[in-house]
Amino acid sequence: MSAPTEQNGRPDQGRPLLSVDVQGMAYGRDIVLGQISFDLKRGDTLALTGPSGVGKSTLIRAIAGLDTRYRGTIARPDKVAMVFQEPTLLPWRNAVENITLTCGVSAARARSVLADVGLKGREDLFPDQLSLGQQRRLSLARAFASDPDLMLLDEPFVSLDPDLVDEMMRLFAGLRAARKLTTVLVTHSEREAELLASRIIKLDGKPAQIARDDQNKGAYFQLSASGVTSSRS
Repeated sequence: MSAPTEQNGRPDQGRPLLSVDVQGMAYGRDIVLGQISFDLKRGDTLALTGPSGVGKSTLIRAIAGLDTRYRGTIARPDKVAMVFQEPTLLPWRNAVENITLTCGVSAARARSVLADVGLKGREDLFPDQLSLGQQRRLSLARAFASDPDLMLLDEPFVSLDPDLVDEMMRLFAGLRAARKLTTVLVTHSEREAELLASRIIKLDGKPAQIARDDQNKGAYFQLSASGVTSSRS
């Protein structure tokens, strides 16, 4: 398999913020991704959906530059943040330090973003002192604190109770809308995709290819973005 071409750079207002042209991706003899090509313009939120194991997480890791075992070209901005399925937090550092050490921002900036996600008053707690929902909030805060041009989320609401999922979606939608941030969201939930994304791409087949590419105008108005919900969860 020939080496992929990765293009990083400062965003150009006249060009797509993200351009994906994957011609194939394999792990040994197992061909995971087929031809997958799309552009994403600034300010859009794209949901990648499809059956479990189809290759959604593989694709978003390639978009992030974490896996380069593909043929083709991915052009992304320099400033990319990623939120993983499980919170990847520093267990020996408190909430503020989890942001300052990984994002290189001031403690004041970290505290401001923690307040944005409903963690005011919990800044000095360590990850094991936070609930799973609060850990997910901290992961979101860290991603937003880095002020990225592109945010990638790999099933960030997995393993949460349904009520908490709605709360986290509302939180994310409000933060994303306020910053007009371009995002790619991997989800197995059609409901999450319909509520959060302005565009939905469904992957299917073996190897995975684009089975459907739909616009979903007005998605953000289906959830209230009127403020941050409580930090009880």
